Amino acid sequence: MKTVPLGTSGRQVPNVVLGLMRIQQMDDDAVRELVRTARDAGIDFVDHADVYGDALHGCERRFAEAMQLTPSQREELTIQSKAGIVREGPYFDFSFDHLVSSVEESLKALDTDYLDVLLLHRPDALVEPDEVARAFDHLESTGKVRSFGVSNHTPGQIELLKKSVRQPLVANQLQLSITHAPLVAQGVAANMAGLDQSAGRDGGLLDYCRLHDITVQAWSPFQAGFFTGVFLGSENYPELNAVIDRLAAKYDVPAIAIATAWITRHPAGMQVVLGTTTPERVAGAAQGSDVPLTRAEWYELFRAAGYTVP
Repeated sequence: MKTVPLGTSGRQVPNVVLGLMRIQQMDDDAVRELVRTARDAGIDFVDHADVYGDALHGCERRFAEAMQLTPSQREELTIQSKAGIVREGPYFDFSFDHLVSSVEESLKALDTDYLDVLLLHRPDALVEPDEVARAFDHLESTGKVRSFGVSNHTPGQIELLKKSVRQPLVANQLQLSITHAPLVAQGVAANMAGLDQSAGRDGGLLDYCRLHDITVQAWSPFQAGFFTGVFLGSENYPELNAVIDRLAAKYDVPAIAIATAWITRHPAGMQVVLGTTTPERVAGAAQGSDVPLTRAEWYELFRAAGYTVP
């Protein structure tokens, strides 16, 4: 398992992350097998959020109940969670009171004294950067959160936060897969008139993150679009799957590893956030961390997914 820097935190973390948003209905043995499979593959980084589960903090609580981590086992894991979405709205709340109370409830649910990483979960249009800064300062000074980041934030939104927030923002969790790759695709076809791919919609977000040492965490790495089903094995992507299958045979890995490798091959040093609850798929995806796709293979996958390479 290859590692990448977690922003400017000084931590090296695996470039594949175990996302735990779907474990609410799993029994203890199933949760433990899922985590054990990830650990065996070199994944010691888990991703949570306060809104994951049937009730608030449901998946965090399920994880803690199943794992019953000892202090030494807890130290071996990087635990990341998110706050800011209000399920009953639906809306967003980055106020001091909401962020602090959400983290405190996450700590109770996870049965831990601290989060390694806290992300702001999607942008809040009503954000007051001073409120976020006050919350981050409190959470850091009390030892409840060690590093901070965001998810689905644009360069402008990050710059606005940085006017007040003094802690480095170490990560930005963004949707990315071979078939959902506007982060990458726009730059490839920049300045091509009449081509929708060339339209800039995110302010050069990927380049911004690279320039400012913010680690991109790719969520839904196997989704065709925004929660529209996976592209692996889909009859809607015959050309792409033919290339994936050929490369999987070449590297002697499952197809899911090639989908992972397309992201981890990028020099931005991104992390792939897995959402599956199937141990076999976790193990297969993790193999992609070490697959050395060539430039030609990376671009072949990109073109087979329907993107233009001028």
